[in-house]
Amino acid sequence: MVCSANEMAREKGETSTGKRTKSSLWKYKNAQKIFLRPGILSHPENPQICGKEIRMKTVLLLLISNIFMTFAWYGHLRFKDTALWKVILVSWGIAFFEYLFQVPANRIGYGQFTAFQLKTIQEVITLVVFIGFSVLYLREEVKWNYLVGFVLILAAVFFVFKKW
Repeated sequence: MVCSANEMAREKGETSTGKRTKSSLWKYKNAQKIFLRPGILSHPENPQICGKEIRMKTVLLLLISNIFMTFAWYGHLRFKDTALWKVILVSWGIAFFEYLFQVPANRIGYGQFTAFQLKTIQEVITLVVFIGFSVLYLREEVKWNYLVGFVLILAAVFFVFKKW
């Protein structure tokens, strides 16, 4: 998706007339630091891609990565009779595919998100994927105390993303 002129202006803190808003004055004065850093307002290879699209691609890549990661880390638990060295090799093979999505997700998302925010997003996605995995694949029951613990972890998202 390519941004319209209005979307690009909004990303840059401009009004529809092309003038900068007062809230973006500081950013305008520091354009070298803010606007020209890859990933802040545009994708490094395609400056026409919106920040929203970058954020969505990042989340989607992290989701796919976490599906592979969860299978690499926990998929072998259903095969307790298989030799440990074999499940380690299989897990490493699965983890390779995790990295094919994780590394680009972080590379694309950094700038739209801070490193702390990327890690927080990744952890929330990990919990969501793990709940589905443990119920559907491992046939485990989700207990109320697990959910309370996950909700408390989700509360951390507020503190990480809140502008203080």
